[in-house]
Amino acid sequence: MASTPRPAVDSTPTGSGLTTAITAGVVTAVVGFTSSFAVVLAGLRAVGATSAQASSGLLALSIAMGIGSAVFSRRFRMPITMAWSTPGAALLAGAATPALGFRGAVGAFVVAAVLVIACGAIRPLGGLIARIPLALANAMLAGVLLTLCVAPFRAAVASPGAILPVIAVWLLLVRFAPRWAVPGALAAAVVVMVVSGAFAHLPAGSLTPVVEIVTPAWDPVAILALGVPLFLVTMTSQNIPGIAVLKSFGYQAPVAPVLLYTGATSVGTAFLGGHTINFAAISAALAAGPQAHPDPSRRWVAGVAAGVVYTAFGPLAAGITAAAGAAPAGLMETIAGLALIGAFAGAARSALGDVDHRDAAAVAFLIGASGITVAGIGPAFWALLGGGLYLAVTRGRLPRTRSDGTG
Repeated sequence: MASTPRPAVDSTPTGSGLTTAITAGVVTAVVGFTSSFAVVLAGLRAVGATSAQASSGLLALSIAMGIGSAVFSRRFRMPITMAWSTPGAALLAGAATPALGFRGAVGAFVVAAVLVIACGAIRPLGGLIARIPLALANAMLAGVLLTLCVAPFRAAVASPGAILPVIAVWLLLVRFAPRWAVPGALAAAVVVMVVSGAFAHLPAGSLTPVVEIVTPAWDPVAILALGVPLFLVTMTSQNIPGIAVLKSFGYQAPVAPVLLYTGATSVGTAFLGGHTINFAAISAALAAGPQAHPDPSRRWVAGVAAGVVYTAFGPLAAGITAAAGAAPAGLMETIAGLALIGAFAGAARSALGDVDHRDAAAVAFLIGASGITVAGIGPAFWALLGGGLYLAVTRGRLPRTRSDGTG
């Protein structure tokens, strides 16, 4: 098992090494924030948040993951970066507003956060979550993401002048600078907004940071439809992969302390309109890899730098939310959809590439993509239930047959 790099002497980089580590941390935060804030805003608005509540949530999440990244990286001398749950936000974006409005969604956020705390405090529970077939969780996520990922192409047909330049910039950067594809598309979207005069319509005082407390409402339907799927997708698509990314670079992550922090902090951010934070997964590699510093024991500075930048983004949340609200129709949905294509591809590949669970995953994917709502509960819950039921009914069948009818 890989061990945590623990040098006997001071591990703070100096000179060019310090500059490299700080730069890596800044890139981690800038790419992580700009690549997914549109998804977070879309998710919060979909479950009933007002512009002020969405802005407050974005502010709270940015500061929570910024402080966590800086403190844990410094404390454990490893590049531990945190992020908001982008898959969780995508799940919210594909959901319906609860019967009790955003307060019902906030209640579901609190329940999901408490379940994360339980995983950090009760080790067997965390192990049990890890035993859930990733194929089912990824199939559910891929089904929900499908409806979001087609948005850019629908918007391109409806408003080609505004959307096609954004898609073109994204495609070029995917080819030549993949890390900057979504931030580049966002920059192109800003140019479109300038040309269209969208910024002239920003309301007065829209740049002032907003903090709005939301009292949760306890709606069993919202907890089943949003809270439980949010918890599962955060654990299986963010925390578990994030731990694996750190391990791949030789770091044994302090799992229990981080889960306790992210869970407890997510309870707090829920009251301010945010959904949840967790281990960073994809962006974690930017701070933990050799590009941050040749010496693994000195890369922790990248995690601290990322935390500082994330925290600095927090006060900008109000302006970002106001600008998103003033954007031409379909523009923010395009940014969100482009940002999620990679996540959709990864989830679909993981779901349908698992031969042992492929058919059950296909069922979960199709239910998730269907958009069905039964008894007020959206497709994410039914996707997990349907895929699990299929697996429970067929898992003992021998001999195993292929879905095309051949042996």
